[in-house]
Amino acid sequence: MKQRTKDFGIIPIPPHLRHDEARPFHFGTVLNIAFGFASTFIQLSKSFNVSFDEVSRIPTLVQAGYATGLLLLSPLGDLVRRRQLILTVVALAACLTIGLSITSSLVVFEVLSFLVGVFTVTPQILVPLAADLAPPQRRASAISVVLSGLLFGILIARVLAGIIAEFTTWRVFVVLIGCYWMLPDYPSKNVGLSYWHILYTMAKFAVTEPILIQACLINMGSSACFSNFWVTLTFLLGASPYNYSTLVIGLFGLIGMGGVSLGPYVGKAIDRLVPWYASLFAVSMLTVFQAIHTGAGGVNVAAVIIATFGLDVFRQMLQVSLTTAIFSISLEARARLNAVSILSIFIGQVMGTSVGTKIFNHIIFHGLYGFQLCMLLLRGPHCNRFTWVGYEGGFEARRSVVDEKKRMTDTRTAESNSTEGDTIASENHAQDPEKGIKDSHEREPSSSGTDEKVEA
Repeated sequence: MKQRTKDFGIIPIPPHLRHDEARPFHFGTVLNIAFGFASTFIQLSKSFNVSFDEVSRIPTLVQAGYATGLLLLSPLGDLVRRRQLILTVVALAACLTIGLSITSSLVVFEVLSFLVGVFTVTPQILVPLAADLAPPQRRASAISVVLSGLLFGILIARVLAGIIAEFTTWRVFVVLIGCYWMLPDYPSKNVGLSYWHILYTMAKFAVTEPILIQACLINMGSSACFSNFWVTLTFLLGASPYNYSTLVIGLFGLIGMGGVSLGPYVGKAIDRLVPWYASLFAVSMLTVFQAIHTGAGGVNVAAVIIATFGLDVFRQMLQVSLTTAIFSISLEARARLNAVSILSIFIGQVMGTSVGTKIFNHIIFHGLYGFQLCMLLLRGPHCNRFTWVGYEGGFEARRSVVDEKKRMTDTRTAESNSTEGDTIASENHAQDPEKGIKDSHEREPSSSGTDEKVEA
């Protein structure tokens, strides 16, 4: 395959970022951190442009735009080259933020706000790309760094929105330049598919893949609980016995940032486990920290701090473990699988926020944690791809042990097939020596080709 040297046919790709099949791109720490920073600043761009209390429709329009982008743009990661796709959406987001800063028309501002939401899906393109570039033993770590960047953006926006809002456009252009110099080129994965087929198969995955459906239901419930926690935290800290100001309440986002900063270590832990067990541990710990918040949150602020830190750590652990499991379904469909998963998280956020502002009641959300646990336990850690309910393949939790067993099974299968072929050849030779010799010669090129394919 001829090496691509230009973006969009005219802009040179830096030589060290060009895709070369003979020398696969190394997904190192620097690139992983760059992915995380890109997620952070894109999220800040989305958040700061909608912090106008006097225009209540703006947040709704941005969120609607974001959902539209998830549905229509992020699946393109399975169809086109991701470098060009990311450069395009970041450039469009940058241009739209210029429009937001200069327009004096409310209608134009609303339209641009919707479009900004559409084109701020860069993190959801980066997550599948990180999974593709990272080696299997570091996949969860790579995903966790990108998701940490996304969560950092959300939390920093809560803490510092009023201080650095004026730098939004500048930040987006920095992201654009950074993407150009650091984002590796990567070939398209499904060249023969059309855009409509991509959307159709995404909808099909959403109703036919047990792992994906299980993860989406758990993500939806967890996201609703997490969003509700942050909404109701304002009510709790603003009332007696705390009576904190909005500034002090906003600083609680710093505690959440401390929890998010542990994301890379969480990813390393998940890399050592079967994802199901990491999800089980995360849901269990989320239930514990929510119980601490419910039981002692109104008595001592230390309980609130502990709960805030714990919920951020284990919410991230749950999302990374579920994403890792989802990406194991199909290498060629990771962008579509991720889009469905993020849409479920988005629906959960809407549920948690809307309910949280009306019902300041933790009991409902304890029920949602029970729902998550039930959904997880319905399907065991080693079930086959299309098994909906039940347990198969034992209960081993260590990923290294599972991978070694799989390797040994594959080796025995290959040896068995080879032995069977030799036996057939011997039988043919015994019945007809000339035919046996002829068949043996006919099989040799095929066998050699198979060996070469396996080694490749």
